[in-house]
Amino acid sequence: MKLMQYEQTIRALALATKMPDVKAIRDKAVAVEAYAKQAKDTRLIAPATTIRVEAETRAGELLYEMRKNGEREGRGGNRGNQYKVPKYGVDTLAKTKLTDLKISKLQSSRWQGLAVMRRDDPEAWDERLRKLIKMAVASAEGDKAVVRQSRMDSRLARIKKRNAIERATAKKIKALPTKKYGVIYADPEWAFETWDGLATGAEHYGVSTLEEIKARDVPSISAKDCVLFLWAIVPMLPHALEVMKAWDFKYVSHCIWDKEITGTGYWFINQHELLLVGTHGSVPAPAPGTQFSSIIRVRRGRHSAKPEKFAEIIERYFPTLPKIELNRRGPPRPGWDAWGAEADLEVAE
Repeated sequence: MKLMQYEQTIRALALATKMPDVKAIRDKAVAVEAYAKQAKDTRLIAPATTIRVEAETRAGELLYEMRKNGEREGRGGNRGNQYKVPKYGVDTLAKTKLTDLKISKLQSSRWQGLAVMRRDDPEAWDERLRKLIKMAVASAEGDKAVVRQSRMDSRLARIKKRNAIERATAKKIKALPTKKYGVIYADPEWAFETWDGLATGAEHYGVSTLEEIKARDVPSISAKDCVLFLWAIVPMLPHALEVMKAWDFKYVSHCIWDKEITGTGYWFINQHELLLVGTHGSVPAPAPGTQFSSIIRVRRGRHSAKPEKFAEIIERYFPTLPKIELNRRGPPRPGWDAWGAEADLEVAE
């Protein structure tokens, strides 16, 4: 890539005001990067990578400006996936989706992050560019050690950032005038009907109807940013999703408890239960590489009792957020509050 052409491209990006123009430059840079890596032409990699990052940063600036100027919808509407941009050759504004711009939600988030980084911390932006170039050159040269180290550094940085967000969220929640919880761990006293129409449930506590559980005022103890871990037995999965919605949480994931011992069932002999995860507000997901497997194998103990392993996992994910366990049996875990007919006031040792 000639110096004149490189400098002209950088200047064009700085002056660009339309997303398609910036996107076109970025896509060409990506193509040059791919060619350089395939041809092992390391002379091309640095300028091509620089132009790509410059283009993505400029795209992030434009996306941010569009939101600031009210030219696209932000959160609270369609979660930021619709934009109001000028029709080409027309002065009026029209709604355009990210897909129309050929930009994914992940790209939009990353590019705006680059824009904020260069605005607030230019040195960090320069360091990121240097690392990207170093990794691209190493990839072209087949230097696997550098690539592995770069990926490890990136992973550690994400973990550090995620933990900082978790601590900041905990501090904000604890500062509220009335106690709120950033983590709610619930095992409702489900009542379900057997094949003969009789209601049944756990032996150690009375059961409640679906409407009674849904009406429980969990939102009053939920912080603005909160995560819910909600147990659901197989027949009650639809009911659990209803409860999650009634408590003002959005389902995001689940894991499976493999009890290692079979129980009962109609279609299948059940050997598992589900732990659903729901959120509201801004709750950081676990950092990449720190997640547990979606299948947790712990041998079943007494009837309906949940293994402490799951509370330990929650603590690993959210060590500093205020936590409460609903329908806790016995004393609360250290650092937790507890609620329920069988919850003791003394903290477990």
